[in-house]
This record gives sequence, structure tokens and C-alpha cells, in this order.
Amino acid sequence: MTKRIQAKHKLDRRMGQNIWGRPKSPVNRREYGPGEHGQRRRTKTSDFGLQLKAKQKLKGYYGNITEKQFRRIYDEATRMRGDANANLIGLLERRLDAVVYRAKFVPTVFAARQLVGHGHVKVNGRRVNIPSFRCSVGDVIEIRDKSKDMALILEAIDSSERDVPEYIDVDHKKMTATYVRVPELAEVPYPVMMEPNLVIEFYSR
Repeated sequence: MTKRIQAKHKLDRRMGQNIWGRPKSPVNRREYGPGEHGQRRRTKTSDFGLQLKAKQKLKGYYGNITEKQFRRIYDEATRMRGDANANLIGLLERRLDAVVYRAKFVPTVFAARQLVGHGHVKVNGRRVNIPSFRCSVGDVIEIRDKSKDMALILEAIDSSERDVPEYIDVDHKKMTATYVRVPELAEVPYPVMMEPNLVIEFYSR
């Protein structure tokens, strides 16, 4: 079970946004922050505060990434050729748990981590139980035969809450997904605006 399973909605309240676009988010009812001081008038946020919030929001969206892991992804993104913002998003979207979530095999990113960790997912025919496993273009991700009748998976596939993005080709009847390409920021279906440029600025201070 993911370490943030009980605190996931606190992130929504703290950010004041429905990070995952879920109908059960408390932000849909109360847009102010959590705690006894949540309704106080908010003061103007500093540049550092904006950068920190952008980092917390992006890192929290993927549900299970530790600060050490996230910093490592940033370091790699800045070493790669091209735009560091696009590289950062591309590396995050190549995580196996993110691909499983995007393919609508599960309802949440937290469930994706659990599904992978419990060995229900195969990549190119081999079982992979590491959520941070990095998918490559052309990889075929599939649900194990013994796991295809799981209620969690069937309900997620039938849900109209999300659409599968174009950079993942899914066959829900066979429960397979092909990672077509690394997406651009504009292609990633974030329910709220993500600002990877501020994340880069935060770490490059």
C-alpha cells in the first residue's frame, strides 16, 4: 500500500486544486486549505513559494515519488539534450505506474503503484513489479491473465472519468497498452496546470 494513501486528499486541500480531477476531492466542496487556519486570507506568495508549490504539486501528482527520486529525475532531465521542462515531464510519464494509470487499467495513480508492486503487470511479456520502471517507445504493457478479472481493473476500464491520451495505444479487450511516444507537456492530460519551468527554477537555485 502506498505511503500517501491516507493523505492524498490533503494535497488537494493544501494546493487548493483538484490535482487528480477526481469527483471525490474535498476541493470540490471546500476550496480553502485544511486545518483551523485554512480559511484565513492568503498573503501574496513569494517566488520561492510559487516554485515550491509547483514542485510539490507535480511530485505529489505522481503519488509515490520520494524527494530523493524526484531530485534524481530532475538531475537527469537537465543533463539530457533539449528542453529541461519537456525532459522532466517525459521522464515522469515513462514510469510504469504512470503508463498503467494513463491506460485506464486503474482508477488512481496510487492504485497503479499497488497493481505493479503486486506483480499484476507485464512489460514485453515479462512480469515487472517495480513502479518506477522506465518504459521505452514500443514497449507493450499488459495485465497478467490471472489478474484480468480484478474488479478494480474492470471498473476503471468502464469508467468515463478519464480518456486515454494519444501517446498510449490501448486495447482494453486484450488489456494491453503500447507506449507509442514520449509526450510533450501539452499532450499530458493533467486536470490542473503543471509548471515544470518553476520546478526547474526551484532546484537550480
